[in-house]
Amino acid sequence: MEGKYANIIIDISHEKLDRTFQYMVPKELSGRVKPGSLVSVPFGAGNRLRKGYCVGLTDKAEYAAEKLKAIASVEEKGVQAQDRYIRLAAWMKEQYGSTMIMALKTVLPVKRKVKGAEQKSCRLLLSQEEAGRLLEECARKHYKGKARLLQELLQVQELPMALVTGKLHISSQTVKAMEGQGVVEILSKRGYRNPVKITADCGDARMEGYGKKKTLSGEQQGVVDAILEDFDRGERKTCLIHGITGSGKTEVYLALIEGMVKRGKQAIVLIPEIALTYQTLLRFYLRFGERVSVMNSTLSAGEKYDQWERAKKGELDVMIGPRSALFTPFPALGLVIIDEEHENTYKSETMPKYHARETAEEIASMEGGFVALGSATPSLEAYYRVKQGKYKLYELTRRQAGGELPAVYTVDLREELRAGNRSMFSRKLHGLMEGRLRRGEQSILFLNRRGYAGFISCRACGYVMKCPHCDVSLSEHKDGRLVCHYCGYGQPMVKLCPSCGSKYILGFRAGTQQIEEAALKEFPGARVLRMDADTTRSKESYEEILSAFANGEADILVGTQMIVKGHDFPNVTLVGILAADMSLHVGDYRAGERTFQLLTQAAGRAGRSGKAGEVVIQTYDPEHYSIVYAAKQDYKGFYEEEILYREMLAYPPAAHMLAALVLAAEEETGQRLAQEIGALVRAMAEEENVQGRSDETEGAGGKLAADRAILGERLYVIGPAPASVGKINDVYRFMLYIKHKEYGKLVEVKNRVEEFWEGKEERKEIKKESLQFDFDPMRAY
Repeated sequence: MEGKYANIIIDISHEKLDRTFQYMVPKELSGRVKPGSLVSVPFGAGNRLRKGYCVGLTDKAEYAAEKLKAIASVEEKGVQAQDRYIRLAAWMKEQYGSTMIMALKTVLPVKRKVKGAEQKSCRLLLSQEEAGRLLEECARKHYKGKARLLQELLQVQELPMALVTGKLHISSQTVKAMEGQGVVEILSKRGYRNPVKITADCGDARMEGYGKKKTLSGEQQGVVDAILEDFDRGERKTCLIHGITGSGKTEVYLALIEGMVKRGKQAIVLIPEIALTYQTLLRFYLRFGERVSVMNSTLSAGEKYDQWERAKKGELDVMIGPRSALFTPFPALGLVIIDEEHENTYKSETMPKYHARETAEEIASMEGGFVALGSATPSLEAYYRVKQGKYKLYELTRRQAGGELPAVYTVDLREELRAGNRSMFSRKLHGLMEGRLRRGEQSILFLNRRGYAGFISCRACGYVMKCPHCDVSLSEHKDGRLVCHYCGYGQPMVKLCPSCGSKYILGFRAGTQQIEEAALKEFPGARVLRMDADTTRSKESYEEILSAFANGEADILVGTQMIVKGHDFPNVTLVGILAADMSLHVGDYRAGERTFQLLTQAAGRAGRSGKAGEVVIQTYDPEHYSIVYAAKQDYKGFYEEEILYREMLAYPPAAHMLAALVLAAEEETGQRLAQEIGALVRAMAEEENVQGRSDETEGAGGKLAADRAILGERLYVIGPAPASVGKINDVYRFMLYIKHKEYGKLVEVKNRVEEFWEGKEERKEIKKESLQFDFDPMRAY
């Protein structure tokens, strides 16, 4: 499509500029400016060049043509936004709240073109007879380099230049001289950087059997057949594969993708975090070879661009990666698989705060494909939609390698203390670990904390060391420094309490590093590996630690959440969960769900190869329903109890919730703006002839009971109030939560609040303020 005028979104992430600006398309750029093109345009009073995306072309000018500025150039090095990505960005902007340019940048994870990796080769131009005569002449004149190259080219007509200048030690000058004489020619073709560093002889114990196509069980085959039959009939309903830990969901994914590839379609496989990439990629690579690739944050700009190009040209069948891999530009996308779909890493923490599940469904709808979710502990959102008939449920109830789920023991740490055991390991766990060491089996110790980090307080007066810029405590690190994990502020450890002068100012330490040291002390001679955020900073560290443990180079693996998600270690027969209830008592309505999921996933690492597995859950709260159901591996029991609480209080998924976060440099300004937004939303409730909830009356018993009866049926406003962390990096934070059963109603609220906010833009103080939206938030603010 060509046009005289282009509608451009300017590359400035600012609410006031979140609209299109019209520019003329000069004759010299006619045909080069297309929807999705990245262009440079003069913008503002000084006509400073800014980048922007063309989102449409037209022959009709919105203003007098002579007043319109002209596009300066088309950015050839920029990645072009295809029409479908412009449509997707517009959908994300509306559904989640952000500027259009921020949404566009999200759906274009590869931002710029990178020079291709050239692959050069040297090809012989002479006939065999001519080359033979020239070889004899070179040997007679002692032209050793030329002779060596001719000798090789007589065997193979074409050689990679890397081999010529490398192993054959022939200088590039020699090759150029022979090229000038018409003996050889240098060929050059575009090569692609391959981020997949897997070979069949990599020596990892996890490789064993992965390359072989496994025969599916009757249960697995039934799931695959049913899903593919639905696809062939034109049914595109999202499906949930609920399989117990070790039930072989990955084999089902492989079979589904194989079926889609046979139908000429491509597939995207999302995994929750980078720690899973290696082992997951291993299985897919050995099944699909060079037709599978990976997209994640550790790749170089060149590697990312090359995978983008390979996918766009149809040279790949499968793309694996975390959330951003969702935007892979496949020409015929048929399937998006979201493994471990319950993980909160599928929710973006930056604007737009999209969820991969709903965004995948929108992409699949645009492409004529479908979405398959998989988990041993599905999110309440997914299972709720199954109950509503929106998703189709498939269940895997048996372990692939045979055997039963592990035996689970719940240990009350209060009883351990009363018995005089002050060790990190309960008597039950200690005894089972000794048994594993004797038998040569492996154990995993899981703790939901990292390093030595812990808050510092005075035992005499209770004073807590806090960050001067953020409303959070400083954490102690092993190097003796106190660090703020929000803004990065640091200072040396204090020896005396700044408040009362006491010397009893100490840290509360409960981290993986301390667990590692305790394990080495309790079990001399045991080989212990630690895997957490501190030990996995380098690009290859995940692979190195997991491979070492898989190859039997350690007896005990200590770690945080990343060690209990999706990994398969055949020799692990014991899992110890330390401080299981640490994640329960936080200000977050999802705390019970997350604790249940985490404990169930951790327990599922034991006994996966047919050997009997055992799990020890150490807790101060053994009666909590999340822990009780996790110990029984009873998802349905947990769901039925948890969903009752969500329905009573109108929390997702029983209702939807919109979090509005006001950020302000001045506390009073932020509080006032948050109050004005709250008043606006309450006025919207009154427009529907429903009285908004009043902070002054909500404590009354009768009013509260009435509110609960209609929670979610109307707009329900909580706040405004300071966020749980009220200040970060000298910026004050105020929260409002708005609930309603209909997601669309909250989108209306978001739109009205955006209009209000844009109207405030004329006030000077607003320039230092900002507003963020989060639909159905995955964490407390």
